[in-house]
Amino acid sequence: MKRTILQLNTGKLTAAGLLCFLVITAGVFNASAQQVITLQKAVDLTLQNNLQIKQAQFTEAVDVENLKQAKYNRLPNLTSNPQASFNFGRSVDPSTNQFVNQSIFGLSGTVTSQVLLYQGGLLRNEILENKLLLDVDKSQTAKIRNDLTLNVITTYLSVLSNQDLLKAAQQQVDISKQTLDKVQKNFDVGNNTLADLSQAKATVSTNELNVTTAQNNLDISVLTLKQFMEMDPATQITIERPDISKLTDVKSQYDAQEVYKQAVGINPDVHLAEIQKQAANQNIAVAKSNYYPSLVLFGSIGSNYSDARKLTTLVPTGGVETIGIVSGTSTTVVAPAYQQVVKPYPFSSQFGDNFNQAVGVSLQIPVFGRFATRTTVRKAKLNYQIADVSAQLAKNNLNKTIAQAVVDLRAADKKYISMQQTYQSNKDAFNVTQQRYNVGLVNSLDFNTAQINLNAAELNMIQARYELIFRSKVIDYYLGNPITL
Repeated sequence: MKRTILQLNTGKLTAAGLLCFLVITAGVFNASAQQVITLQKAVDLTLQNNLQIKQAQFTEAVDVENLKQAKYNRLPNLTSNPQASFNFGRSVDPSTNQFVNQSIFGLSGTVTSQVLLYQGGLLRNEILENKLLLDVDKSQTAKIRNDLTLNVITTYLSVLSNQDLLKAAQQQVDISKQTLDKVQKNFDVGNNTLADLSQAKATVSTNELNVTTAQNNLDISVLTLKQFMEMDPATQITIERPDISKLTDVKSQYDAQEVYKQAVGINPDVHLAEIQKQAANQNIAVAKSNYYPSLVLFGSIGSNYSDARKLTTLVPTGGVETIGIVSGTSTTVVAPAYQQVVKPYPFSSQFGDNFNQAVGVSLQIPVFGRFATRTTVRKAKLNYQIADVSAQLAKNNLNKTIAQAVVDLRAADKKYISMQQTYQSNKDAFNVTQQRYNVGLVNSLDFNTAQINLNAAELNMIQARYELIFRSKVIDYYLGNPITL
């Protein structure tokens, strides 16, 4: 950017100088603010900013987490269940399992763990299914990216075409105005009639309407391109124009079946349908797993505490007591005397004394579940059949689309050659008519007709040229070739 310097000899900024400075500065900044958009940049910005792609990527992230969870399900679980309670009235002491009639404060806790050992391969099948579902979403993302790329290229070519059509329409306005000026001068000297003058004015009006229409079509195509790129409509952009005239080696002859054989292996629509078919088939195996018994290994540890439980101990009294008599004699048997002492049972001791463990296996055999599993399996099989038909339908549609694209490309090539010839013929005819009109050998009606024919031929040639380019890029898209201009 060139630096703009405003020099004031008097040292004072006049109003006119300030206005001039602001206008120049605004023009410089406006020019620098415009983004130059190439075809590759338009595609890159679309793939970077488009919300459909971001939405698909978030869906992928969800399936990544689902796959991780399917793998984590093979691990044992671990749960803790602490509990505190305060009972009133007649209740069961949780420590002694005896009925007592008092207020009891109790604590208990268990830690349990279990792991599924077998259920007809359920865990393995779920992992495989989630892998396929993740591939489905990746294929969906690839499909969206490819579709958007093709749409951006189509819109980009539409912008270029509309720019050329606008330029051609403006040139026709200039020519018609020059013609009107000549007719006006001839009319003023009596060499043309009022009808000739009116016809010339009508031609100018028609060509100006064509300019308005062409400008509107250009604005719409540019707006559509901005929407694909998720760009603010108010953003000023400049579309880089490749030299379309150099695209003289456009290949127009393809064998539809050869194109299909190469495209079917890389087409995102077909790939997506095939992955969905595999996922539906895997879902059948998941559904069938519910027919099998489930074998679970489990273990637990726990303990409890109750303030109603007391600790009873025997304390020696220092005396003796008779505990029996020797048979056949009168001799007594004595032992040291003890006295029971009841104390509160400490929490730590009670919790340690009540510590318990358990380990075992649990076998659950499905006997009758109201045909729920059978219904699930049947639905999974039907979904597979739907996916199978969808996969074949995707291939058939691709085959039909490619066949139509090849025919359209050949037709576009022939049309462009014909439009070139038509344009050149009309251009030669116009040049001759213009020369004869300048010397008064042709009236204004014939001259305007020749001009209209030339204008129409030029517009048709421009449209035919871009249609040929677009049709060739469609074939490149299906073949997986990089699309450039």
